Amino acid sequence: MPGQRENQATRQEQILEAAYEVALRRGIDGLTVRAVAARARLSHSLVLFHFKRKDQLGLALLDRVLAGTLSLTLPNEIRTIRKPRERLQALVSQELQRMSEEPRRLRLLLEFWTRGGHNAVIRQKIGAGLSEYRTAFQDVFSEMSNGKTGGRSSSAGLAAVAVSLIIGYPVQAMLDPERLGEGEYLASVQGVLEHLGLAA
Repeated sequence: MPGQRENQATRQEQILEAAYEVALRRGIDGLTVRAVAARARLSHSLVLFHFKRKDQLGLALLDRVLAGTLSLTLPNEIRTIRKPRERLQALVSQELQRMSEEPRRLRLLLEFWTRGGHNAVIRQKIGAGLSEYRTAFQDVFSEMSNGKTGGRSSSAGLAAVAVSLIIGYPVQAMLDPERLGEGEYLASVQGVLEHLGLAA
């Protein structure tokens, strides 16, 4: 029945939102069914009805973290910038800002990453998320350079470097928040990409 499915989807969303809040505050180790139930103001058994085991809840949370972290949106105000260099600058700036807005979300992704060393499902999910994010950047580089990049750099290589630098920024900000501002980091990222042969 449609109404029942909608209610189940709403309830699952409520549980996932609670799980996200619990994990942001306590980390993945603190993600328990009881803590999530308390945060969602639901019974323990109702949480287990929707997510049969704690690891199932954790994987659903990972999907949410990946969707919020490794998803690239190219808004019209960036898409319509005519100069490739300026378009890239705007896109990288957007992503640096987005990544640094919620450092705890990236911290969660890193926690999942470490668990992925011993869990093939987690490793596969994160790998797929990173691959999609890189591919989105690769498409931007290909479009900006009409499929050609200067020097020895390929669109795939430039995309991999851009993604590494973008994800690296909030990591650096977590380690030393007073040391490197977004503007300085963005200028450094642009310098690296230009050195790799991106056409201006």
